[in-house]
Amino acid sequence: MEHTSTEIGDVGLPEDLARADLYGLIARLFHQAPDQELLDQIVASIPQGEEAQNTDAPLSKVWQSVAAAAKSHSAKEWQDEFDLNFISVGRPNVILNGSYYMAGHLNERPLVNIRNALAKFGLEAAEQITETEDHISALCEVMRYLIAGDDVEISNLTNQQIFFNDHIRPWYDELCDAIDAIPELLLYQPVAALTREFLAIEGQSFDML
Repeated sequence: MEHTSTEIGDVGLPEDLARADLYGLIARLFHQAPDQELLDQIVASIPQGEEAQNTDAPLSKVWQSVAAAAKSHSAKEWQDEFDLNFISVGRPNVILNGSYYMAGHLNERPLVNIRNALAKFGLEAAEQITETEDHISALCEVMRYLIAGDDVEISNLTNQQIFFNDHIRPWYDELCDAIDAIPELLLYQPVAALTREFLAIEGQSFDML
């Protein structure tokens, strides 16, 4: 799954385009630290004037926290925090792979299950992508494809529900807890809050199907 540039949509809207955009943004932020252009896009997405009145929704509140972090910290600060906590020759401070949370180790059965699911969709990891398919960014990219893809035989609500429940829902809370537990992750704690809130809404929506 290739990581593409992300357009910042209206996170107050639950429509499919907004959902796909938010999955894409979360994938981008956990794949690599945001550059200044993306930070500026996030800041610019905050509504002003009368449009800012509907900001009491939980998702809007956590989005504002991400925007505040984007506004007050440089791309270098984001990069330094990302490298310090998510990148390591040994074990990083926070592991971003589902197998670790679901099975206790990397490259375990959950990764095999994800690869089998992707094979059914006709998807495979792009050659330049170094993370395994159970990385949170890769999984969010799959969800983005299942929402916004052109092939309705693959990109449909049923596949979204199954893939989310099988491969994201069992462990995203633990990932967000792991980020919250590290005081040095000042910038990515708002990202974790956004991830947790958005994925909780996704789960509730799928439960109502």
